[in-house]
Amino acid sequence: MENHSLFFILLWLPWSFFILGDPQLLNSQTQALLQLKKHLEYPKQLDIWYDRRTMFCFLPPSSKVNISCEFHSVTELKIMGDKPSIEVTDFHGFPIPNQTLSVSFSMDSFVTTLTRLTSLKVLSLVSLGIWGPLPNKIHRLSSLECLDLSSNFLFGSIPPKVSTMVKIQTLVLDDNFFNDTVHVFDFTSNLTSLSLKNNKLKQGPLDFSSLTHLKVLDLSGNRLYSHLPTIPKGLIMVSLNRNSFNGEIPTQYTLLTHLQHLDISFNSLIGIPPASLFSFPNISSLNLASNMLSGSLGYYNLTCGNNLEFVDISDNRLTGSLPSCLNSESGNKVVNFSGNCLSIDHHHQHPLSYCRDEVHKDQSTQNANGLGVSISLIVGIVVIIVLLGIAFVIICRHYCHRRISEQHLLHKSVHENSATGFSSEILNNARYISETTKLGTQSLPPCRSFTLEELNEATNNFDNSAFLGEGSYGKLYKGRLEGGSQVAIRCLPTTKKYWIRNLKLRLDMLAKIRHPHLVAILGHCIEVKQDDGCVNRVFLVYEYIPNGNFRSYLSENCVGEVLNWSERLAVLIGVCKAVQFLHTGVIPGFFHNRLKTNILLNEHRMAKLNDYGLSIISEETNNNCKVKGEDPKSWQMTRLEDDVYSFGLILLETMIGPSLAAKKEGTLRDELVGSFRVFFVQIEHLNSSMFKQAGRARKVDEPSGFSYSLTRININSDFNNK
Repeated sequence: MENHSLFFILLWLPWSFFILGDPQLLNSQTQALLQLKKHLEYPKQLDIWYDRRTMFCFLPPSSKVNISCEFHSVTELKIMGDKPSIEVTDFHGFPIPNQTLSVSFSMDSFVTTLTRLTSLKVLSLVSLGIWGPLPNKIHRLSSLECLDLSSNFLFGSIPPKVSTMVKIQTLVLDDNFFNDTVHVFDFTSNLTSLSLKNNKLKQGPLDFSSLTHLKVLDLSGNRLYSHLPTIPKGLIMVSLNRNSFNGEIPTQYTLLTHLQHLDISFNSLIGIPPASLFSFPNISSLNLASNMLSGSLGYYNLTCGNNLEFVDISDNRLTGSLPSCLNSESGNKVVNFSGNCLSIDHHHQHPLSYCRDEVHKDQSTQNANGLGVSISLIVGIVVIIVLLGIAFVIICRHYCHRRISEQHLLHKSVHENSATGFSSEILNNARYISETTKLGTQSLPPCRSFTLEELNEATNNFDNSAFLGEGSYGKLYKGRLEGGSQVAIRCLPTTKKYWIRNLKLRLDMLAKIRHPHLVAILGHCIEVKQDDGCVNRVFLVYEYIPNGNFRSYLSENCVGEVLNWSERLAVLIGVCKAVQFLHTGVIPGFFHNRLKTNILLNEHRMAKLNDYGLSIISEETNNNCKVKGEDPKSWQMTRLEDDVYSFGLILLETMIGPSLAAKKEGTLRDELVGSFRVFFVQIEHLNSSMFKQAGRARKVDEPSGFSYSLTRININSDFNNK
């Protein structure tokens, strides 16, 4: 009997192993792993991944590949390749033979496949030649605790959605080519280690104080500027070397009592280094080399921590005597202090006059920079005026004939438009405008109707904390939709008794306008009075533009960095394109767009025009011309001049600043209008062939009872009449 039992056990063991081992991984997980192998173009490290019959969870771990599983799912995936990015000094976003994956590789598809491994906790993909921008959908790996994508060819910005990965504890993106801004990591906050070294990051200033559990921070080898970042008190290791940080070492750094390693070398820091940095109880390594630190360390009664083993203060502008605790004869410390002006013989010190001259040179450089800024300002004004004139002429010559968009008010077909008398050439030009303007807006969701309950939830019942400001078109709130996307919500109070159908037609027309330099309308909500059924309030839901108003970046007192001249020129050209589209790219054209206060900047500092076309649902109706007794052509010219005048004021503010421009606005109005009249007359002579049929108007009748006029304007005659 015992022999039979033993035989049965021996027979069952292999089968139990097979039964438990074969289904150890869900079929979807196996398919995802094999698809990843295909995305990575079959590296030799993954030759052991044969097919679906491969028992992935039982493969022996190695230094190149390791897979761990729990409950039939992959929880850990580590792959080490042989294509390190450190051998490439510059990367322009295109595949490099034998260094990156091929041109057929898609980072978006690759991450989509990764997200099928829903239980993944540890992901390490190092030196695999992965290239492209890291997509936002990486946040779908919601169980991830450790992410290491170092030594690849990732570029662009670190996706903001990474901040929503609340379980992540270690984030390593070293040795890539991220070259955009660093978004504030507002984790909840389990992050303990953040390493972004050896990239091309350049945003500043930074604030990591919300990462209360952070122990290791490494931002070395980037292009970060401004002051040193604000960091949490519990940090143990901080590496900020080889950047462009400037200013003095913040007093907040004197509170980092848990610090063991601090490296802020090869920056542009000034002032006397705080004495407490040397005396932290746990500090073992302190590197302040190759900065512009000055003054005397002997000024302090400086003491050193018991664990301090390495100190480097070389190549600064320090003077005086070396504190006794830093003397090479005291303890087993390694102290580098060459390249200063210390009163120590035979230790490669500069004479005292050298450090003093260097300090004065810095002050002279600052004064010279001030003079240089003034000269650059004058030259920049001249250059901008010339470039804007050229750009405006080019825009008018190449785009003024494209006056009609497919975004027709009533969605009429080409046949219907032809029936109303529009030529096929005009309609073809309209289609071209419509198609080209979609290029920068394809990622935006389609417009839809929102319920008031959705907007209340997004803004916490329109709480004051969500209030952004109030303008001539009503209050503006910041909200977050159910999917997590941020939006701006404009509340438009109205006293006009619109019919619902009439108002919805107008809103639908606005919402279908898409242009790279226009803030997209994502939807609307109409609140109706219960007593008489009339419209009470109208809500417009816009895409959220994070960087605020263009005017706030023109003053030296602005919170962020002041825009340089090339950035200002790019903004002005973007505004020109947006206004040109509003005037000539849609039927009917939108005029009087209040440009002065409605220019916003997105995360890439690209101009976005906001609150355009709202006059069709505000108190300023398109029938004002009838009340005043003006003909449509004269009225349209007036509204066109409003936008032209507003753009002139924007140009003035761009050159001399908002405050000074406001003082001179009253006295310069006539001069600006006159100058732009002459400018437009010159353009008219350059484009005489485009205005042969000027002055003709054709009406488009709308079923809702209102009508618009599409007028081709003779600029020369209209301005002479004014």
